[in-house]
Amino acid sequence: MKPFGSYMAKVYQGETFWANRILGPVERLLYRMFGIRPEDEMSWKTYAGAAIVFKIACFFLLYLILRTQGILPLNPQGFAGVSPDLAFNTAVSFITNTNWQAYGGESTMSYLTQMTGLTVQNFVSAAQGMAILIALIRGFTRRTTKTIGNYWVDMTRSILYILLPLSLIIAVLLVSQGVVQNFSAYKNVPLLQTITYDNPKLDAKGNPVTGADGKPVTEPAKASEYALPLGPAASQIAIKQLGTNGGGFFNVNSAHPFENPTPFSNFLEMLALLLISTSLCYTFGKMVGDRRQGWALLVAMLIILVPLLLFCYSREQVGNPLLTTIGVNQTATDLQPGGNMEGKEMRFGVANSALFASITTTTSCGAVNSMHDSFSPLGGLVPMVLMQLGEVVFGGVGSGLYGMLAFAMVAVFVSGLMVGRTPEYLGKKIEAFEMKMVALVILVPASCVLLGSAISSVTAAGVAGISNPGPHGFSQILYAFSSASNNNGSAFAGLNANTPFYNTLLGLAMLFGRFWTMVPIIAVAGSLASKKYVTPSAGTLPTHTPLFVVFLASIIIIVGALTFLPGLALGPIAEHMTLFK
Repeated sequence: MKPFGSYMAKVYQGETFWANRILGPVERLLYRMFGIRPEDEMSWKTYAGAAIVFKIACFFLLYLILRTQGILPLNPQGFAGVSPDLAFNTAVSFITNTNWQAYGGESTMSYLTQMTGLTVQNFVSAAQGMAILIALIRGFTRRTTKTIGNYWVDMTRSILYILLPLSLIIAVLLVSQGVVQNFSAYKNVPLLQTITYDNPKLDAKGNPVTGADGKPVTEPAKASEYALPLGPAASQIAIKQLGTNGGGFFNVNSAHPFENPTPFSNFLEMLALLLISTSLCYTFGKMVGDRRQGWALLVAMLIILVPLLLFCYSREQVGNPLLTTIGVNQTATDLQPGGNMEGKEMRFGVANSALFASITTTTSCGAVNSMHDSFSPLGGLVPMVLMQLGEVVFGGVGSGLYGMLAFAMVAVFVSGLMVGRTPEYLGKKIEAFEMKMVALVILVPASCVLLGSAISSVTAAGVAGISNPGPHGFSQILYAFSSASNNNGSAFAGLNANTPFYNTLLGLAMLFGRFWTMVPIIAVAGSLASKKYVTPSAGTLPTHTPLFVVFLASIIIIVGALTFLPGLALGPIAEHMTLFK
């Protein structure tokens, strides 16, 4: 973490070192090609405007690729263009770094779409989160200035010096483990025996047909062969993990043997999830001139993550009490020594599934190596809670740390109120404007989760997507909107989300969850940069001590509990209670 964090600090501070000597000519060439003047810095409004305009352009370009996929090259399977509502949902999902997928990758997207559409957005959406974090850090370090950097320079350096080299290394390592990377058409292989199954019925446009009760209509089908999906998977998987984008080249994501074939590839993908987010803590400490500040934030994150991770593992290892019949000289552990293995890969088991689920939801990445819908009620509660906390416990690359800094400003503001003193953080006074913007950062995603879940729970179109009645069905809805609004992208895997209703509503949740937090953070950066430095005094709250770390973690947990505990009580907690009737 420390070496890579130091490396990123040098990149963003424009220092001359070995990487700059190698990639500097490429960087300068890109500036000349696109007419960018690195020395021209931006005010916060110009910075935010550039970020929004760029994302709007990305949306329309990706939407066009999705809609015209059927007539574009590199489509050996002959997939048709994506429907309007799914194209809207997918384009929004990938430009916001959410990567929520209401489709099966190997049955919907062509190779061209995967590469030029989705993989490109994996790079630029991750780079945007990193760029905005750096702008906020400059807000703390600069004095009485109106500028916070150049958006285009920050984006270029994030991609060129950090994301591209790391992605190349990870992709090569994944290929060495057996992850596919080719342009071959799918290979049909014969099955040992013919199988019969129920297949969803599709209309002429390829959309699922629903009956009068709103449930999907199925029809019997037989299969005597299976099409092995191939394609340029490793290159997309590398950046989706490193950029905490999530999603998957294949429908079952990192549970697929072509996407995550070995224990080492599983470890590598989890390492990639954490690498940049954890290292940015050190980058932050180095850039503000006090490394203790970065370590304090990292420890606060671990205080929240580690207990929840252990709780998730313990609940999955226990298994389902309804499946046990305890006889003489038997215990529950005798009956299910492997724990709850439903929805989990035998290759990974309970421990690696619980670990992956906790890491992917704490880092704002939607990649999964097991089906969270099959977790025990309280085991599935953990990834849900980690998303609902705002995904500030590591979180997305850049976005997680600037979310944590928003909570840090709340912590110093509350502590200032306790002692009757104007709060300060890193030498800058935290005043009314900053707190209004921070309130938006915290409240908008939470409001999207609660409003979206409420609307879906009382409308016919929303209820029709539930695959299980009762508390578990509500958990499926709550999880979906927690994932979309906090730009995670993982799914509970039991909700039929590929409908016009969910594609539209979840798409709007993703938009609000990203941009109504991004813009206020940029505004805070501009406000802080314009302020004078306040010299610490005897009354200044130290923000690197164990006391502040515990206080910060407590603030995060309290805000999350007050906001989401009623919803969790109706979903996973209520379902857990039904196991003991």
